[in-house]
Amino acid sequence: MTIGNFDVVVIGSGAFGASVAFHLSAAGRNVALVDQAAIASQTSPRAAGLTGQVRRSEMMTHIASHSVKKIIEFTEETGEPLEYFQSGSLTLARTAEHAALIHGGVELGKYMGLDVDLVSAEEAAQLMPFLNPKDILAAGYVRSDVYLDPGQLPLGYARAAQKLGATLLPHTEIEQIIVERGQVTGVATSRGDLKAPVVVDAAGGWLRLVASFAGVALPAFPVRHQLMVTQPLAEVTSAQPTVRILDANIYIRPDRGGLMFGGYESDPVFYGANSMGKDFRIEDLELDIDVLKRLAKSVEAQFPIFRDAAIKEHRGGLPTMTTDGDHILGPVPGVAGLYAIGGCNVGGFSVSPALGELLAHWIIAGEPSMNLSRMLPSRFVEKLPESDMLEQCRSRYANYYSANPTENTTSAETLR
Repeated sequence: MTIGNFDVVVIGSGAFGASVAFHLSAAGRNVALVDQAAIASQTSPRAAGLTGQVRRSEMMTHIASHSVKKIIEFTEETGEPLEYFQSGSLTLARTAEHAALIHGGVELGKYMGLDVDLVSAEEAAQLMPFLNPKDILAAGYVRSDVYLDPGQLPLGYARAAQKLGATLLPHTEIEQIIVERGQVTGVATSRGDLKAPVVVDAAGGWLRLVASFAGVALPAFPVRHQLMVTQPLAEVTSAQPTVRILDANIYIRPDRGGLMFGGYESDPVFYGANSMGKDFRIEDLELDIDVLKRLAKSVEAQFPIFRDAAIKEHRGGLPTMTTDGDHILGPVPGVAGLYAIGGCNVGGFSVSPALGELLAHWIIAGEPSMNLSRMLPSRFVEKLPESDMLEQCRSRYANYYSANPTENTTSAETLR
């Protein structure tokens, strides 16, 4: 039974999917936004809500800075409310190797036009009074970085898309992506068939599963990521910056009067087909506070506050990792009309405004507005054993901050 005809069906209503749905709807396309759970209810609202504009390449720095601009202009663009705090971010090094990385990141940021500088350890401690500057060898300060309560973003995009005519279908299971003679023709769901010549797989932790419904493989691996938030503390203000310590792979930011703490452990827990089928929900995710306690212990000299602070909230989600650390964006080879956006690599939430806009343009225009070849789903041509892919993803996650942030730098000439 056919329950609707659409230009595009977007599967998944997290930050990526909701952004794509909004930008397509804003361009006049008839869109269905489908989710097996409630709209914008799974990993995205459990993210940290950080932005970091200095990335591993000029291309990603450009995309990240454009996303911050879109966050700042969100209400103007969508008509939906969004509260953010533009308090900047500090990146700290405790080793000579990471001090060199911070110097390189500041140079890249300046080259890309960002308001970024090196500051002394003492200046960093003035900006974030909970920081003990002991053993800090270098500090980079990006004044224009923002943070926000993450649930606002996908929900705002979904509501804005609906006002523009999009159909929201929560609690709707995907049973099959219908493909006829190599061309997508729609999606079979628990409510009935949705007819469409274009389908976007934006299913987050279920990206790989949904792709398999069309007979294709997308190597994106869900990994548990956790964070905690303290009870309100007297000296916390929303104007204090986000802080990252590179060698420890941790981040800290203000959150509703308390301090948020999260990080990337060396032995993360990955979830596969056997541990998360179509009935799995993020609420089923098993959390382990000891992981965060060990990470907090590693920066106790710089942030002793976490030694005794009472914890108000402990949450986690399932971002997806790719073997090369790049996002997945673009047409899926072998199935005309099937597109994918995913592989957030624990930094995708903050670039979802720009990536959703880029994919919407690609779908409408038939070609990307800039060189996005490193994100193409077709780049995964080498068939590696599952264990090898998981190890590469583990290394990417465990060294998310401590790896060279400017590796694989793309020249400005490739941006168009």
